[in-house]
Amino acid sequence: MQKPSLRERLRPFELLGISAVIGLFTGLVILLTTREWWLAGVGFGVAFIFAVMSIALLALSAKPNAAERSDLDEQDRAGH
Repeated sequence: MQKPSLRERLRPFELLGISAVIGLFTGLVILLTTREWWLAGVGFGVAFIFAVMSIALLALSAKPNAAERSDLDEQDRAGH
């Protein structure tokens, strides 16, 4: 069985990083417009969670390519 590459292992952190950037941008915009720290924190949290959920749903809707399908088949055969 082939070990996952570094890029494949870091993919979840990449998606969390993108979500954090979206949340920071939203929080910063709210902070600069309202000057309310608590409101900026709430905006950051809501935007971060929404971004994580959206990216996860988009990742689930993607169809696996041929290499991923063959890897899944190989794992299924090894499990039986």
